[in-house]
Amino acid sequence: MADTATAPDPAPGSPGPESRRLAVRKTYKLYVGGAFPRSESGRSIPVNSAEGAHLAHAARASRKDARDAVVAARAAFGPWAARTAQLRGQILYRIAEMMEGRHAHFVQETVDAQGVSEATAQDIVSAAIDRWVYYAGWTDKIAQVLGTSNPVSGPFENSSAPEPTGVVAVLAPQDSPLLGLVSVLAPVIAAGNTAIVVASERAPLPAITLAEALATADLPGGVVNILTGRTAEIAPTLAAHADVNALDLSGAGDLATELESAAAATLTRVLRPEPSPDWNALPGLARITPFLETKTVWQAVGR
Repeated sequence: MADTATAPDPAPGSPGPESRRLAVRKTYKLYVGGAFPRSESGRSIPVNSAEGAHLAHAARASRKDARDAVVAARAAFGPWAARTAQLRGQILYRIAEMMEGRHAHFVQETVDAQGVSEATAQDIVSAAIDRWVYYAGWTDKIAQVLGTSNPVSGPFENSSAPEPTGVVAVLAPQDSPLLGLVSVLAPVIAAGNTAIVVASERAPLPAITLAEALATADLPGGVVNILTGRTAEIAPTLAAHADVNALDLSGAGDLATELESAAAATLTRVLRPEPSPDWNALPGLARITPFLETKTVWQAVGR
C-alpha cells in the first residue's frame, strides 16, 4: 500500500496559516438614497475613541454629497408620505428589530464613542431601540391627536389634519451619537417626512452602523440619508438649500445662529437646539409637531 503524503509540520516559530491572514478592515461610507457611496471628494476624517485611541476613518462628506442627499430625500418623500401610518409604524418597529440583532456591536461603539462603562452603554443602546418602538406606536395616532373636526356656522363640514412638512435636515447631537441621534431622527420619519442627517462629527461610527440597520429594515431608500464629516462644512449647504423644508439644529452648537439666518432666506422652518436636552426622557409629540403642517378642508353639506 502506498504511503500517504502529508504536509510537513511548520518550523518552530514560523507563522501558521491563520497568522498570515490580513483582517478585512471596515470602510465607513455615507448612506445616501439607500446605498453606501464614498464621498465624491474622496476625503475621510480620522475617528478616535473617547480616550483618544484611533478607531477608523469615516467618509468626509462634501457640499455636493449634501446636495445629492437632498435630491434623494426629495425623491423619497412623496412615496413615503403616501404610505399608510400603520405601514410606517411597522417599518419603524422593524428598525428596532434590526438594532436588537446588532445590540453587542452598538454597545461596543457606544463604549468607544462616549467613554462609558459597558453597563451604561447597554442602557443607552436599549433606550435607543425602545425609542424606535415608541415612535412606531405614534405613527397611527398622530392624526387622531392633532387632527380635529371644527365646529363652524353654516352648511359646511370643516376638518383639520396634520401632514408632513417634507425634507428635514437634522444635525445630530454631538455628545449623544446614538440615543440622541435616534431621538431626533425617529420622530421626523414617523410623521412622514424624509431626512438628511449630519452625524456627530466627533463620534460618527454609531450613525453608520445605524444606517446598516436601516438598510435591512424595509425602509425605502432615500427616506433617511446619513452624512459624516465636518458639521461646519455640510450644515450651511443644507440650511440654505431651497429644497429643504425644515431644519433641526440639535447638534449645531455655535453654528446655530448662522444656520438659522441662512434658513430664513428660503423660509425654512427651524427647530432651535435645547440648552441641556435629556435624551433619556420621552418627548411625546414635542419633536413631531415642529415638522407637521395642518391642512384645513371646508366641504359644503348638501341640504
